[in-house]
Amino acid sequence: MSSIIYHVTTKQEWEIALQNGFYEAPSLQLEGFIHCSKAEQVQGVLERYFTGKTDLVKLVIDISKLKNKLQFDFSPSVNEEFPHVYGTINIDAVIEIQNI
Repeated sequence: MSSIIYHVTTKQEWEIALQNGFYEAPSLQLEGFIHCSKAEQVQGVLERYFTGKTDLVKLVIDISKLKNKLQFDFSPSVNEEFPHVYGTINIDAVIEIQNI
């Protein structure tokens, strides 16, 4: 298993995270976790959820640095397991920010 996972967000949401000292996606309140992807899943996520959106960044997350629980959960809609972070993502776990 790779020690890297990814999360797509907006530049604005990432700037808020830097101010807060942690990253928190709306899904954390709604579903109890933050959706992430393995490398081979990122393109599909972009196509399903971010078509036509601009100002996006991809967070490159080192799972060994996460302070909250990481769990792989099965998503029946696409028949794959996705990494989910059950809590906020600490800033120091994000090792790179890539513009999309």
